[in-house]
Amino acid sequence: MKIQLPAKVSTILQTLAAEGHEAFAVGGCVRDSILGKEPGDWDITTSATPFQVKQIFERTIDTGIQHGTVTVRLNKENFEVTTYRIDGEYEDSRHPKEVKFTKKLEEDLKRRDFTVNAMAYNDEAGLIDLFGGLDDLQHQTIRCVGDPAERFDEDALRILRAVRFAAQLGFRIEKDTCRAIRRMASNLVYISVERIQTELVKLLVSDHPETLMQAYEMGITAVILPEFDACMKLVQNHPDYSYNVGEHLLKAVRLVPQDKVLRLTMLLHDAAKPVTRTTDADGTDHFYKHAVQGERMARTILNRLRFDNDTVHAVSHLIKYHDYQVAPNARSIRRAMNQIGPEYFPCFLQVRRADYLSQNPALIRARLEKLAQINSLYETVLEKRQCVILQDLAVDGKDLLAIGYPQGRLVGEALRKLLNMVLDNPEYNNREYLLERASEFLRDA
Repeated sequence: MKIQLPAKVSTILQTLAAEGHEAFAVGGCVRDSILGKEPGDWDITTSATPFQVKQIFERTIDTGIQHGTVTVRLNKENFEVTTYRIDGEYEDSRHPKEVKFTKKLEEDLKRRDFTVNAMAYNDEAGLIDLFGGLDDLQHQTIRCVGDPAERFDEDALRILRAVRFAAQLGFRIEKDTCRAIRRMASNLVYISVERIQTELVKLLVSDHPETLMQAYEMGITAVILPEFDACMKLVQNHPDYSYNVGEHLLKAVRLVPQDKVLRLTMLLHDAAKPVTRTTDADGTDHFYKHAVQGERMARTILNRLRFDNDTVHAVSHLIKYHDYQVAPNARSIRRAMNQIGPEYFPCFLQVRRADYLSQNPALIRARLEKLAQINSLYETVLEKRQCVILQDLAVDGKDLLAIGYPQGRLVGEALRKLLNMVLDNPEYNNREYLLERASEFLRDA
C-alpha cells in the first residue's frame, strides 16, 4: 500500500535513514491517510534516541524528551519525533512509571491503544501492520491492541477514546473491547477532567455524537456526566414529547451544526428536567422553570469539566433562553433580540429548531412553519437595521446630559424608557423625536 507523505515528513524520514536509523510515520496520520482523510498532524517514530535526533537536525525543541519526544522544526513547521519505547508499569491508570527506549518497532507499536492507530509507514518498508489495523479499518472496527483490559489498565482515558474514535470514524467497538470498557469504566475517576473534556468535545462535534448512547450503556457517562444518566432514566409523560429526556437530548445534538457551543447546549438544555418534574392529577408531567435551573446546572457541569469562561457563559446563556417564546411578529422578535442578545439570537433560532425537531413528530410541521416566519421577520429586522439594544438608539447618555439631565440614575432610566418605545415602534428611533421625549421625562421626574 502506498501512502503519499508530505515532502517535509519524507525529508525527516530520509534524513534519519541516511544516518542509519529506522523512521516511520505512525498512528493517526497513517490511519487517516488510508481512509483518504487529510491528517491533522504527522507523528514520526524512530529507532534514534532523542539525543541522536537533536544531533541530526539543526532546529529541535525538547517538548517531551523524558518520554523520548523531540520536536523537529523544518521551515517554520513542527513535527514530533519520538523514539521507539516500551512503557514501564502504570501506577495511576494514566502515566507509566518509567519509559525505556528500544530499537524494535514492534515493541513500540504493541503499546499503542487501538489497532487502527498502531500502523507505521515509510516509502521503503511500506505499511507495517502487525495487529490487523488495516483489516479493522476495512471492517470499521475499534479494537484494542492485545488484551483490552491491559490497555485500559495502562491508561483509563483509552476507555473514552474508544467511544470518541467510534464517533469520529462511524465505527463499531469490537465486543471484547466493549466488555472491558463495561468492567473498567469506573477507572475514569483517575483521569483529569481536562482530558475528559477534550475527548467529550471531540465526540460531540463528530459526525456521530449519538455514540454518546454507547458511553451511557457501557457506564462511562455515569462517571463523567451523571446528569445525562438521570436524563436517560426520565420518561416524559407529556404530549409534546415522544422520547425520554436523554433520547431527546441526543436527537437534538445531531440537529445543530458541529460547533462546540451549540452541541454542548443541546446536550445540556434539558438537564434540569429530572429535578424540576411535577406530575398533575391526570398524570401529565411538567417541568416548570427547567430552563432557569438548567442554566445553573450547566454552569456547574461545565465548570466541573474545566471549560473556559466564554464557553460556560455562551452555553448557559443559550440554555436559559432555549424555551423562550417568540411570537411571529416583528415587535416580539425585536424584544426577544433585546432580551437574549442580538449576538446570540442566530444560535437561539438554531437551538429552537433542533429542539422542535426532536419532540413529538406530529407537532413538528406547525412549529417549523412558525419558526420559518420568525426567521423571515428576523431577517427583515436586520435588513432595516432596527434598534434592539441601547447601543442602537439614536441618542445616548451624553445627549441627555446636554439637555439638562443630572449625572446618575435618571439617565439610565430615561434611556431604557426610550428603548422600550423604539422596540415597539422602530420609526421612533430618531434623534430629534427621542430628545423631545427625553425632555418630557425630565419635566415629569
